[in-house]
Parts: sequence; structure tokens; C-alpha cells
Amino acid sequence: MEYRRLGRTDTKVSTICLGTMTWGEQNSESDAHRQLDFAVGRGVNFIDTAEMYPIPVKAATQGRTESYIGSWLKKKGNRDRVVVATKVSGRSRDIAWLRSGGTRLDRANIATAVEDSLTRLGIETIDLYQLHWPDRRTNFFGSLGYVHKPNDESVPLEQTLSVLSDLVKAGKIRHAGVSNETPWGLMRYLQLAETQALPRVVAIQNPYSLLNRTFEIGLAEAAIREACGLLAYSPLGFGVLTGKYLHGAKPARARLTLFPEYRRYTSERATRATESYVGIARRHGMAPAQLAIAYAASRPFVTSVIVGATDLSQLEEDIAAADIRLPDEALGAVEAAHNADPNPSP
Repeated sequence: MEYRRLGRTDTKVSTICLGTMTWGEQNSESDAHRQLDFAVGRGVNFIDTAEMYPIPVKAATQGRTESYIGSWLKKKGNRDRVVVATKVSGRSRDIAWLRSGGTRLDRANIATAVEDSLTRLGIETIDLYQLHWPDRRTNFFGSLGYVHKPNDESVPLEQTLSVLSDLVKAGKIRHAGVSNETPWGLMRYLQLAETQALPRVVAIQNPYSLLNRTFEIGLAEAAIREACGLLAYSPLGFGVLTGKYLHGAKPARARLTLFPEYRRYTSERATRATESYVGIARRHGMAPAQLAIAYAASRPFVTSVIVGATDLSQLEEDIAAADIRLPDEALGAVEAAHNADPNPSP
């Protein structure tokens, strides 16, 4: 397992990060603990979660994922072996029940969210605290076109960053990060850190996969030049890039079988592109999931690739991808497939 620096800090994280958003919905607490045991045993030291997990988001299950991680940490007594990342929810009408509809990135909400996450996780300090999505009206979660709304009453970025600064000083969080962020947002946070002596964002967690390489357009350069690497989520496109949904297949207990409303990675173009990538993987003697993960991990702007699994066999295959170095022929084939059908699932 390779370990990379988180931003310009001394914290090093594994190139594979254990994603957890199925825990509490598709996976039980015992499942979660087995996955944690297995991943840490294979060299993974990075765990990513969020206050709103598991997915799909429900009032009845919200926060359950963090609680599962907390019970594992308490049982194992190995807090010093793992880097724990979580997220605070941004503005949303869909989770009006969370903090009585006050999911804003302001002082009151962030302060409450941090304390709640610390309690569920059973820890004193969160290693990486991320803003799950922007408070302002902008394009994310698959929206490419930006429509400017000058009076959206969003919380100013400097206010949000100042709250995170106070939390760092109080020892509640160690580092700050952003997620589902745009080039302007990332650079503005970095500018504020430089000019106002506020915490420097150390990572950006955005989607990145063979089906969605839009991060390369405006954010990859910033990630490299500013040492603010990508934590790539959905590297398998909700499991689509494993090939298990091809030809109309609906595997039992699989995410898109259970929740068909998630259509981001199942368009006709996405299916056609997936067939190409699955073929490349098989021609080179590797599992399709491993091609997708190894490709993401090989990008110079990526710090870690977040993988999620519902069983240990999937997790074993995914973690093994960390040791795969793709041959030039496979990389060339990937680029050819991308050029033929670029970004079908932005």
C-alpha cells in the first residue's frame, strides 16, 4: 500500500480510502466492523464518512454510519492507526429534518454538527472535516451548467472558514477539506487561507471515474499546483464499472437494483463506455473494478481513491488494485475509449 501526504501536512493516507455510505442501510454494524478489520489489515489507514450517511438519506438512519465506526474504534482501541474523515451537510431542502432544516455552513450549524459527529464517532478530534457540498447555489452533483444567482443568501466562504479555524484551535478538527466543489470555490478558499491566516484546505472530495473525468477540466491543475489533492469518490460509478449491470443484469442486493432512482451512471452512453472499459480490463487480465481504481489512483492529482463495498470479496478486489500499475497499452486503450465517448456520466 502506498501512502500520500494530505495536502501540505505531515498526515499520510493510504491510496485506498474505505468509503462507508452503505453502512446502516445495505450493511449491518457487524458487516462494517468486518470491513474495517479487513481494510486496516491490508494497509488502509483512511476512513471516510459523513454525518448524513447512510445513503439513501433517511431521518431514521442518519448518523448510523458514524456510530458504527465509533463502536469499532472503541472495541479495537486503535484510534492512532486510522485517519478519520467526515463531512458536514450543506444547504438542502431534501434533509429538512436535520437540525430543523438548518443545514447551512454557518457557525451555529457547523458547531452543532461537529459535536454530534464527535459523539457518534467517540473521538476527541476529527482528522479531516469536509464541507459536503457548497452553501451557495452552484453546479455540483452532476450539474454542468452554471446559472448565476446573485442574491442566493449563501453563507460567505470567509465565515465558514473562520468557523473551521476556531474548531482547529479548539482541537475539535485537525484539517479542513471541501467536497463537490468548483474551481472558483476551491481557489477562493485557498486565497482566504493565505490572506486571512485561516486554515488551508488540504483536500477536495469530488466524483472521478472512467465515466466522469470532468475534474480534469478545471480542477486537476489547481489540485497539483496547490497541493490540494483529490479524494476520488464513486470511482466505480455506483458499481457500474464492475460490469455487473451490463446486458440488463440486476444483481440481488446491489445498489442500483435496490435503488434504481440513481441513474447517473446508467445512460445509454455510459453503458456503451462501460462495455469498452470492461473489455480493456479483461484483455489485460484484471477485474474491471481494478482497472477503474488503478487508473484513478495513477492520476497525479489524486491523493486517495474512496472505495465502498457490501461484501468482503468486493473489498478485497478493490484494495488489491492499489498494487496494480497499468501497462502503457492499457492506458492507451483507456484514453482511446475516453476520446470516443468522453464523460458520459458527469
